Amino acid sequence: MNDTKTALVTGANKGIGFAIAQGLGAIGFTVAVGARDDARRQEAVERLHAAGVDAFGVALDVTSDDSVAAAAATTEQTAGRLDVLVNNAGISGRTDGGAQDPTTLDLDVVRTVLDTNVFGVVRVTNAMLPLLRRADSPRIVNVSSNMGSLTLQTGPIMAAYAPSKSMLNSVTAQYARRLADTNVIVNACCPGYVATDFTGFNAPRTPEQSAAIAIRLATLPDDGPRGGFFDDEGAVPW
Repeated sequence: MNDTKTALVTGANKGIGFAIAQGLGAIGFTVAVGARDDARRQEAVERLHAAGVDAFGVALDVTSDDSVAAAAATTEQTAGRLDVLVNNAGISGRTDGGAQDPTTLDLDVVRTVLDTNVFGVVRVTNAMLPLLRRADSPRIVNVSSNMGSLTLQTGPIMAAYAPSKSMLNSVTAQYARRLADTNVIVNACCPGYVATDFTGFNAPRTPEQSAAIAIRLATLPDDGPRGGFFDDEGAVPW
């Protein structure tokens, strides 16, 4: 088996996802750049190559069963196995017209957000698990948000986005319980308030700073924590 480890990062064409891909590549991973848009995906791969990272593109729409199945096939054909899966792809959802005010909540927005932020993670994870099981020390990292913390209750009122991250955290814990007797370690992370198009580039943290916790969880030792929710400072309360 090839000794080079392979990491698939979803939504890796920009922002935090690209920074995670670049960071993993910098420590020797071959990076599978998962993204929907062909041109942006190819551009990201070329940028990684220019930075000395071994990378290849994977067409991936996390809301499509067929696309996810094809992405798993591409990853298998190219790498043979998967050592790390970072479920980074996520959306905030529309907020106009009270769409995420709980008193005027647009349920279509809720469905759309859940389809990417929760169902997409389940689709991708379950499709990639057979490849992860071939690795010696497989890791799954789900990129969440402290807005999903029921303890902290932080951030603006976003009644589609915040609950989607609460559910993602719960799903992460369920995966960790199910895989507790295996070598697959699953955790969630909060990257913090990051300057990306998600925040209108009006935030204090760079994507590179925010990628650090995901990279740390992706490279945990075999006795590392399981089923937790972490940021740079440690455990985030549920």
